[in-house]
Amino acid sequence: MSDGLIDSLIPYDEIVQEALRAVVGRVLGTVAETGGLPGEHHFYITFKTQAPGVDIPQRLIERFPDEMTIVLQNRFWDLTVDESRFSVGLSFNQVPSKLVIPYSAVTGFHDPSVNFELRFQAQEGPDAPDPHEEAENDGPTAVPVEDGSNVVAVDFKRKK
Repeated sequence: MSDGLIDSLIPYDEIVQEALRAVVGRVLGTVAETGGLPGEHHFYITFKTQAPGVDIPQRLIERFPDEMTIVLQNRFWDLTVDESRFSVGLSFNQVPSKLVIPYSAVTGFHDPSVNFELRFQAQEGPDAPDPHEEAENDGPTAVPVEDGSNVVAVDFKRKK
């Protein structure tokens, strides 16, 4: 027997990432069906702006060329959700915008009202993106995570 681990022929990391992104879709789907956020719930959603299927205004891509975070709390409209993506209307500096975001582009989901957070695998290596500013859509200010009690982080490393 060998002490070394063998490479899995089953892509467990991809399967788990896909399942956790489905959590985001299910939560957003519930909000879309009920027509609003329950109680004090609100969401910070971080996504890759250049990912396939992302459709956002060019001015946002220019400002956030790699990644941006949006806030769904008080001022959003037309939230629609399907199996592979969601779309939502948000205002940035008083300019209404429609964003279409596939779940595969999402890298983070945070509900600070209950300190729940999901992080998804992002680009690694020398071409990894620099940290980004908050999107500053016309919503509340970011609330820092005080402890990691409800944080789910999945960061699988593949052997090459």
